[in-house]
Amino acid sequence: MQEFDNQGRENLETMEDIQARAELEAALRVPKPGDIVTGQVVRVSEDSIMVDVGYKSEGIIPLNELSHRPLRSAEEAGLKVGDEVQVVVLSVDAKGEGGLRISKRRADERLAWAEIERKFEAEEIIEAEVTEAVKGGLVVDLGLRAFLPASQVDRGYVADLSKFVGQKVRVKIVELDPYKGRVILSRKQVLEAERAAARERFWATVSEGDVLEGTVKSITDFGAFIDLGGVDGLLHISEMSYGRIKHPSQVVQEGEPIKVKVLRLDREKGKVSLGLKQVLPDPWDTVEEKYPEGSIIEGTVARLTTFGAFVELEPGVDGLIHISQMADRRINNPAEVVSIGEVVKIKVLNVDAQNRRISLSLRAAQEELAAEAIAAQVSTPYKDVVESEAADAEAPAEADAAPAEAAGAEQQAEAEEAPAEAAEDGAAEEAKSE
Repeated sequence: MQEFDNQGRENLETMEDIQARAELEAALRVPKPGDIVTGQVVRVSEDSIMVDVGYKSEGIIPLNELSHRPLRSAEEAGLKVGDEVQVVVLSVDAKGEGGLRISKRRADERLAWAEIERKFEAEEIIEAEVTEAVKGGLVVDLGLRAFLPASQVDRGYVADLSKFVGQKVRVKIVELDPYKGRVILSRKQVLEAERAAARERFWATVSEGDVLEGTVKSITDFGAFIDLGGVDGLLHISEMSYGRIKHPSQVVQEGEPIKVKVLRLDREKGKVSLGLKQVLPDPWDTVEEKYPEGSIIEGTVARLTTFGAFVELEPGVDGLIHISQMADRRINNPAEVVSIGEVVKIKVLNVDAQNRRISLSLRAAQEELAAEAIAAQVSTPYKDVVESEAADAEAPAEADAAPAEAAGAEQQAEAEEAPAEAAEDGAAEEAKSE
């Protein structure tokens, strides 16, 4: 195919010639150190990667110039033959064999700086992965190594920073120095801002009586603090269970998700009082069915007073044995009869579920149980009674049968004697006639 110039003269250079000339010019163009060039991976070895950047010789990326993350081998960089990469020219041996040293790490960092500067100016929140735990903080991957000081990791002190390695965290750039290549981050500022927003949302929407989900933040001797998202509420030990507990750790554990009811709100002081037992089934709802009046049940003596003893029937349900119902004699102190922790049998006298009161009697239970024991000892078992009645019924019948049998025997004897007498009479008559 022939081509012509602007004046109609024949141009003898073909398209193949143009392409060949361009390739030659590119090969002869010597890259300068600091240039960012694009190339294609042609080989991946253990400790380096070879890239064709269009120069007369391929460029070599050493292991330490592959990534800002520590690598044990070039394969860990995730590049394969045919991949396109951008690299920075480190050095060129134009006079010798044309050796070319290049860096992917520095190209990545240079390209990342523009984006980092934009996010810094906009105070944008960034989500990035923690790659290392180092002395004084964490290393975060932003396309380059950024530093998150230990004091900026959380709202409070963090003893073990290594637990963040491999996790993605939300951070904010608080300091940027392009000349020193330094990027300082803060996760604490992000958490504080989010908590402040959550706090405003909480006080604007939550009311007394609401049931909320939270997390057990910390435990004390008098209760537990629950993180409700922006606000911490106090769950007092008295509101944890219907039963008696000695320490909050018997009911809740740190870090545990929990559902609680808002009992009181003090917006001026920013205090929230919570209840756990209020979201649990109330045992008093079923006491009338479980402990009917007149029944004898078991319970454990929970505490003693001057007027009687309280007996725990189940966690959250106590009944009172009044001192007048403790013994069949006069006593001055309930401790004369029962002791704390003792299991006793008591009789239910009265159940008032509405006022949460159950009246019990130890004396009545003992009397009733004693009467039942005596009755069991003196009473004749039903089997013995039946057999005795059957024997009594058979005795008269046998007595009536005896005379009848005697009369029959006499009649039989008389019948047998009659022929004998007749024979004797006949014999006597014959003797007389002779």
